[in-house]
Amino acid sequence: MNAKPPRFPQLTLEELNPDQRKLADEIVKFSSVGIGGPYNILMRSPVLLRRMLDLWNYLRWHTSLPLHLNEFAILIVGRRWRSQVEWYAHVPIAIKAGLSETIIADLKQKKRPEGMKDDEAIVYDLCTELAANHKVSDETFARAKSILGEQQVVDLVAVSGAYVMTAMLLSVADAMPPEGKELPFKPGEP
Repeated sequence: MNAKPPRFPQLTLEELNPDQRKLADEIVKFSSVGIGGPYNILMRSPVLLRRMLDLWNYLRWHTSLPLHLNEFAILIVGRRWRSQVEWYAHVPIAIKAGLSETIIADLKQKKRPEGMKDDEAIVYDLCTELAANHKVSDETFARAKSILGEQQVVDLVAVSGAYVMTAMLLSVADAMPPEGKELPFKPGEP
């Protein structure tokens, strides 16, 4: 069976113009997918990519949220969107940051994870409620504010929204993990 051609063919370093190359040199210092995944897509719009790199820099490495909660939020978005690349790229980071593999396994099975700590539970509840209802209840907001504080609530919503946009780009591009890597979500799985 012939695979269909990629919607956004993978760019190589040699193909990049000087502005794109400067961005690529920055990306390869931290990216587990090189200039693949969302970077390959956004490379077509270098000004947007520059601004997204600045936003991701804050949301990934300098946010007020502890890294394991931040990565949990990204995985919640990735699972909801069945984003192969987000899941592939962020599971190892989440595990290294201390998110339980049991929580990750439950999330992958579309189950509310068992054994979550209070901060993990509110991240799950706020992110899933916001995605499903496009709002959060007063009770969920009060719980989030009490457990996380105002800045962490704002940063949590921002990381969730930024990764929804990332998942959308990856979905439109029909992007997959690097060749030879196992797909996190198999065809036909919910």
